Amino acid sequence: MSAITTPATHAAAASVAARVDPLASLNEPQREAAEHGDGPLLVIAGAGAGKTMTLAARVARLVLGGADPNRLMLLTFSRRAAVEMQQRVAGLLQASLGLPAGAAPVLPWAGTFHAIGARLLREQAGRLGLSDDFTILDRADAEDLMGWVREAQGLARAAETGSARFPLKGTCLAIYSRAVNSQAQLSDVLRQAFPWCAHAEEGLRGLFRAYEATKRDQHALDYDDLLLWWAELMREPDVAAWLGERFTHVLVDEYQDTNRLQAAILLALKPQGRGLTVVGDDAQAIYSFRAAEVRNILDFPGAFSPPARVVTLDRNYRSTTPLLTAANAVIALAPERFKKALWTDRAGTARPQLVAVDDETAQARWVVDHILARREGGLKLKSQAVLFRTSSHSAALELELARRQIPYVKYGGLKFLEAAHVKDVLSILRWASNPRLRLAGFRVAQLVPGIGPATARRLLDAMDAHADPAAVLQAFEPPAAVRGEWEGLAALMQRLSAHSEWPGDMALVADWYGPHLERLHDHPVPRRADIEQLARLAAGHASRERFLTELTLDPPQATSDEAGDPHLDEDYLILSTIHAAKGQEWSAVSVLNVIDGCIPGDLSTATPAQLEEERRLLYVAMTRARHHLSLMVPQRFYVTQQRRFGDRHLYGGLSRFITPEVAEHFDSIGPATPNWAIGPPTPPPGAVLDLARRLRERW
Repeated sequence: MSAITTPATHAAAASVAARVDPLASLNEPQREAAEHGDGPLLVIAGAGAGKTMTLAARVARLVLGGADPNRLMLLTFSRRAAVEMQQRVAGLLQASLGLPAGAAPVLPWAGTFHAIGARLLREQAGRLGLSDDFTILDRADAEDLMGWVREAQGLARAAETGSARFPLKGTCLAIYSRAVNSQAQLSDVLRQAFPWCAHAEEGLRGLFRAYEATKRDQHALDYDDLLLWWAELMREPDVAAWLGERFTHVLVDEYQDTNRLQAAILLALKPQGRGLTVVGDDAQAIYSFRAAEVRNILDFPGAFSPPARVVTLDRNYRSTTPLLTAANAVIALAPERFKKALWTDRAGTARPQLVAVDDETAQARWVVDHILARREGGLKLKSQAVLFRTSSHSAALELELARRQIPYVKYGGLKFLEAAHVKDVLSILRWASNPRLRLAGFRVAQLVPGIGPATARRLLDAMDAHADPAAVLQAFEPPAAVRGEWEGLAALMQRLSAHSEWPGDMALVADWYGPHLERLHDHPVPRRADIEQLARLAAGHASRERFLTELTLDPPQATSDEAGDPHLDEDYLILSTIHAAKGQEWSAVSVLNVIDGCIPGDLSTATPAQLEEERRLLYVAMTRARHHLSLMVPQRFYVTQQRRFGDRHLYGGLSRFITPEVAEHFDSIGPATPNWAIGPPTPPPGAVLDLARRLRERW
């Protein structure tokens, strides 16, 4: 008797036939990493070597092997990276299981270190003595709160009493953050990174104690607390064991960018290394100013017994062979690293260029001329980028671009959450969620015309002293002249506090704030667009708390603050610091000021560790290019920090990282015999000039 076939069985057969191997597109080292078992694994992934696909394939392979997606923790350094990873895993699972679009299992514990930490802390808030409605302060708010405490401690008046000047609030927060994330002693942090503040050590200790207490009083955690509290939680043996069992596999992207707190969290989660996979590249460790610790990745294999398995991805899918040869030559001079030489089957013919020019003005002209020439050849401006060590290095270039009316976008400007109008709206939502948050209340109260700092403080003092601060807000009697305006805010806050209807709350706030936006800010049209963008973002979150948390941890980068009326253009050039360019790629890249004093920076050569990070920074810049790479070498450049020189223009020598052996892999453009050595060019030959006689004869 023959088998009976139905449309359903035909569909099932077709589905099985459609299934594909999720590892089919991987090269051999990538497949080796994806198929690794449960022991600790370190994947050294060179620039452009397909690390994202490899990590996604490993996650898919684990799920196909029976791992529960709810018990996989995937840690990244941006929300965008986490979303991209989830999308890739979903695509692989759909293809391998023959599932329709949208049917693949999700990864609920994929996100940034700080976002995952925030979720775990909210789960354990009661055990930690935290209010479960605690507010997460963004960097700008944390800086403002540090300034408040600094003022209350009398430290702002140090200069008036004849004492040495005390560090400003931004510097204080930077010192605090470095000490927390590096887990170093305050005295060591001051000596190594902030030597000009060493005299203030005792005052800083008192300030930081008061800052911690103020955060607790206001039911707030700052960005660094999310890691600090998570790490402290992991010091409880029962909690560490429970979380280690809860998550069978922990996978970490960009491991070279982790700090000591993050490494401690991972080792507490997986002390034996079982189920722990980290992916990164020691040659791209460039964030020590954020307390990232390159030793985390260098020492990872030896942290376990037996040592972790190391798989190296050295096939590059981005750049041509001549560009990789030059980049390999630069990083090969690093004294300590995981050895690898990137290779590709993209042969290419254009070698990278060392371009010698007279000064920064000539540098700007050369870069713009060649950008426009490539554009005429069919390469869009968006496919080209100009990179630099620090934001100020692009000043001459920006003037040249403006003169020639070439549109550009520069990365590294004012952040979205730092825009005044965005902070106003978010402060209203935060104050409604947490009436103890004095910082938000102080800002929101003063949005009402006629309410000044003194009245706002009177309100907040009364709220602090009462068990029900929201009731105090509703009963508050403002000055008679502003009562009408105040009642509008009080009604808004009562509605937001009584019952949250998300994302409808965002519409209520936008409606109330609209007239104030017109009153408080110039150019309201682009600013109103930012508020509309907030409303769109709000619609994508399940609750006010999730919205505020995720927006704080991973905010949009663009803002219209301090902008004129909006304009459109079909194409634009990319300008970026090298740090902001990490993870990006362009067809053509020009790197400005590849000279000693800029790369390496004149303030980054005090220790061998600093110098090596500068070498890695140049390597990262070079490996952003796919087809064209130009390293610019102005022989005269303007200095803004080296006050000891009377003439602020200095003569620059080619970066020490481009040794004669390395330079052989470049085409030299410019003078026939460029003077790479530090010092002025040799004067032209000729008789001694008697200029004094000429001047006398004028009279």
